Amino acid sequence: MPLLYFLPPLGAVLIWSGNMTINQLTVGAIAPSSIAFLRWVLALAVLTPFLAPAAWKHRATIRREWPKLAVLGLLGMGLWQGLAYVAAETTSATNMGILAAMVPLLTVLLSALILREPPSLGGVAGGALALIGVAILLGRGNPLSLLELTVAKGDALMLVAATCYALYGVMLKRWPIGLPPWVLLYAQVIFAVLFLLPPYLMGPMTPVDSSNIGLILYAGIPASIITTFLWMLAIRQIGASQASIFINLMPLFSAIIAMVALGERIALFHFLGGALILAGVVMAQTLTRPLLAASAAAAQRDADRSC
Repeated sequence: MPLLYFLPPLGAVLIWSGNMTINQLTVGAIAPSSIAFLRWVLALAVLTPFLAPAAWKHRATIRREWPKLAVLGLLGMGLWQGLAYVAAETTSATNMGILAAMVPLLTVLLSALILREPPSLGGVAGGALALIGVAILLGRGNPLSLLELTVAKGDALMLVAATCYALYGVMLKRWPIGLPPWVLLYAQVIFAVLFLLPPYLMGPMTPVDSSNIGLILYAGIPASIITTFLWMLAIRQIGASQASIFINLMPLFSAIIAMVALGERIALFHFLGGALILAGVVMAQTLTRPLLAASAAAAQRDADRSC
């Protein structure tokens, strides 16, 4: 496989990791409800000249599938990014990157629940390992502090945001909508803008100025449009499974960018919790043998030994 095929997923994950730092920079510069809305308005404005004719051509499908498109737009664009901006007010970019890297693992677990896909050995073992890592991360090195409900609000919100995005991926697979990829994205962006409009109007509505225009531009174009193009290209070239492995680099990229741009310090619990989460995700992606089949094989081996 040509090495050039790995550039699209690498570029997408690098931009996503940079967006964790952007989330931090928005604190005090622009209200979460404002940037969550304005970034997708900007993306919609950029995409409309290119995609509106195609969307009109597929208007019958969009009209028929609009409830599903609305749910996808809410999960994948409204809640995923909207909650991340709120989370940035009470957590670090490093923590956000680590928790966002749980999306592949959460996708495996939700697929087992919603799509009735048989749980894999790696999904169960990796899920348990990652759960320990999350407890260490959320407890700032002391998992027992979770019993005292002292989890930072931002960490909890980021975990909910990651779950929303994992659910988005699962529902996208469950609902095969007959639209070209870019038209599918465009329709979801429209619904995301509609969902984010009420929170924006309820305020506080931060005016766009020199202190936040760059943040909106980064969130609206590289982090929304360019990453989507790169990710679709990656899936076409190397497949969804291999592309998703690159998400495991988010904790590393996010931490490095946060250290350079924000001066964040990395503590021991970041390394320990991040390593356990990363190991759990890798196990879930690589040990795909069904758990029941593994149990049956183990029982058969025990029976063979006893004979």
